[in-house]
Amino acid sequence: MSFESGPAPRAKAWLAVAKCVGTSALMLARRQVHLPAENVGRMLRFADGSAARVYRETAVGRPPAAEPCVLVVTFTLRLVRGRAHRLFEAESLLNTPLFVGFPGFVSKLWCAHDTFGAYRGLYEWDGAEQARRYAAALWRVLELVSVPGSISFKILPGLHRDEALADPARMRLAAHPEHAWWRLLPAA
Repeated sequence: MSFESGPAPRAKAWLAVAKCVGTSALMLARRQVHLPAENVGRMLRFADGSAARVYRETAVGRPPAAEPCVLVVTFTLRLVRGRAHRLFEAESLLNTPLFVGFPGFVSKLWCAHDTFGAYRGLYEWDGAEQARRYAAALWRVLELVSVPGSISFKILPGLHRDEALADPARMRLAAHPEHAWWRLLPAA
């Protein structure tokens, strides 16, 4: 089973983001947010023929996910071309409070724009419904800066992110179709 994309109602989404920012501020003050380096620079290949480089990882100090799921988000930024992509990568660190405080967040790999110009986030979440609520709220933030129609997310319950990285075939077992933008392929 997998969950498909869709935005939350605007008022509900912005309230959830506001609560998240408050929680994130406390987590940052308590130094519960970390930037591991082991996946930075890793190239990820996707079933739609694109590839993207991981430019940052964010994780929180918490017990392992009891109900793990992988969340993959994609979007294409409006008006960002050429060197502006590097500026976005640097600036995006400031977006951390918009997600780490959501219930169930475990970790995120930030993927640079791919061969088609889309950005992806590859997350691990504790609880598929919590991941869906986050992604539906995030949609409202992303729609402010993204090309219309470019935002999408996919949730794959029962799968740890590192399991998907180690054995991308596990994503294929979780859902279809063959050329899905969200499905990882083995490293070349």
